[in-house]
Amino acid sequence: MDTSAIGGCAPEAAICARGIVRDFESGQTTIRVLHGIDTDIKPGEMTYVVGESGSGKTTLISIMCGILWPTEGEVRVFGTDIYSLSDSELVNFRLNNIGFIFQQYNLIPSIDAAANAAVPLIAQGMEIEEAREKAKVLLDKLNIGDQADKLPSQLSGGQQQRVAIARALVHEPRLVVCDEPTAALDANSGRRVMDLLREVAVAKDRACIIVTHDNRIFDLADRILVLEDGEVTHDGTEMPEDH
Repeated sequence: MDTSAIGGCAPEAAICARGIVRDFESGQTTIRVLHGIDTDIKPGEMTYVVGESGSGKTTLISIMCGILWPTEGEVRVFGTDIYSLSDSELVNFRLNNIGFIFQQYNLIPSIDAAANAAVPLIAQGMEIEEAREKAKVLLDKLNIGDQADKLPSQLSGGQQQRVAIARALVHEPRLVVCDEPTAALDANSGRRVMDLLREVAVAKDRACIIVTHDNRIFDLADRILVLEDGEVTHDGTEMPEDH
């Protein structure tokens, strides 16, 4: 696996993205969603990616964490060129290094909340009961420990989202990638989730990327990237005044 540096990347970068282009085919038409994005995500920071719907936010973070291939460009996550890996190597890399919080919670309907939250640990080989107990600790922190034995269909949307958040954090990944993690939550629950994300996902050797429209939490960001029409138009510590 190639861990050499690429142009202009800091060796300690959590993510180094260079020249990221993504095209989608629509009939006979090619639509360019990302236009050659260069950016670094630093460890020890909570980075927000914001912008209007259709600006390319979810596409960008999907490419950054190995879910969606770029049409052009290169991505390294903690020094590893993820698109040089074989399919099985990439699956293992994601399992051991990345936690995902999706807009669609993607819970397994036939197993309870604790088992859903424990899935990454079980996939890594941990015994089921040990994995469930570790997952329950996070469910308690998210104030839904009393729902651990409930199936997803028995949970509210906000409760399902918190199970998905616990699943993303339970294996203590180096990179946590979140798509609208507070969208279904009230203000207090949203703050609790953000506090937990900072506690678990932000450290000198870890990083957290959050796609959000939620202006209630903009003040919690260490860094904000603004995307417009597939390009980064702002990169700073505060939201620009015109947004």
